Amino acid sequence: MRFTRESYKIAQYFFYGSRVSMYSPVESEAGFNFKPELPTSSAYYRLLKKLRRQVGHAIRDFKMIEDGDKVMVCVSGGKDSYTLLDILLQFKRIAPINFDIVAVNLDQKQPGFPEDVLPRYMEENNIPYYILEKDTYTITKRLTPEGKTYCAVCSRLRRGSLYGFAQEIGATKVALGHHRDDIIATFFLNLFHGGSLKAMPPKLLSSDKKNILIRPLAYVEEKDIIKYAEMRKFPIIPCNLCGSQENLQRAMLNEMLREWDKQYPKRLHSIFGALQNVSPSQLADRELFDFEALDSQRELDFKEPEELKKRLDVVNLSFAAD
Repeated sequence: MRFTRESYKIAQYFFYGSRVSMYSPVESEAGFNFKPELPTSSAYYRLLKKLRRQVGHAIRDFKMIEDGDKVMVCVSGGKDSYTLLDILLQFKRIAPINFDIVAVNLDQKQPGFPEDVLPRYMEENNIPYYILEKDTYTITKRLTPEGKTYCAVCSRLRRGSLYGFAQEIGATKVALGHHRDDIIATFFLNLFHGGSLKAMPPKLLSSDKKNILIRPLAYVEEKDIIKYAEMRKFPIIPCNLCGSQENLQRAMLNEMLREWDKQYPKRLHSIFGALQNVSPSQLADRELFDFEALDSQRELDFKEPEELKKRLDVVNLSFAAD
């Protein structure tokens, strides 16, 4: 069921209790299996345990989810958002607190976008969801100068649509699928091209101060997400808007990080650790640290003249002995 609401349409489905299926069979024409059998290998359970531990630690360390929260999980159809949704749903079943999860996808009206994939996946797995339809694709193409990348305009429009919708449905947290490697890549993007030391925080208050954004995958490595998505056989939807543009700075940085990870396995771990161990006094930001106050904070140990003279004599005698 779809209906018009203001400048966009929202398709809303809730499937608690009774099984509802609008489509059959489960297998799609594109070969997607929307409800595959769970893997049973020991490698899968080891990886699942690792992901649960890392996500659990991130939620605990940054107090991301609390009792009574309504968490809006932004689902694009990529490996990251599928993994995020899957792990959070598992936590919902076993957590000692009560919180609700609703998946939200923004259909940006990209040409060739398979509109049936996400609704079928959500319905087959009894996940409450919304499809928010808004033609940001046309707007992005129109506003982006020729030769420039779509990322800035696209992300700004996407954020505005999703954050506004979070308020409409009463979501207390907005969960995004950025992982550890995304955070590191953003750090280097700002370092190399923005002239600033900043990345993606695991928890953030939106600029309009109306939404709390959380990134439960903040401790998770991308390579583990790739493995997990393959094992779970998620029906991945590629992003053709950004993927069609060559030489994106983020893509180049991601390739650099992958090469580093191959050659120096502990390097990315060390870089992410540095983002959690900042020493403002060892940088040069005058807004972040009061360098002018250092003179008043200095502790001098003044000696009496006679005592100082004796110490100087000892020093002189030592030179004389040499």
